[in-house]
Amino acid sequence: MGFFSNIFGSRNYTNINNEELQSIIKNNKNALILDVRTIGEFRSGHIPNAKNIPVHELNTQINNLDAYKNDDIIVYCASGGRSSSAANILNKNGFNKVYNLGGIGKYKGKLT
Repeated sequence: MGFFSNIFGSRNYTNINNEELQSIIKNNKNALILDVRTIGEFRSGHIPNAKNIPVHELNTQINNLDAYKNDDIIVYCASGGRSSSAANILNKNGFNKVYNLGGIGKYKGKLT
């Protein structure tokens, strides 16, 4: 297993659903909601208070998130692929409280 983890990377984040998202938001006012879709997708509707950093820009903007190293970070995208990639990038850069909502369709609240 270790061999394959080194090749493919190990998943060190937690997949969550809408109920778990709501609980994290309620219990941690410092939690960051990170939308890793494109700017255009973000403008078409996003989870309230989300910060937008497209996944293809995350490596170059990772230092902008240093203030959240010890806070919960919830990532999401359109369907779950980009948010999984973003969760791995965050974890490899020392963010240990990473949660992957997956696609925005799992969010049951009102979009802004």
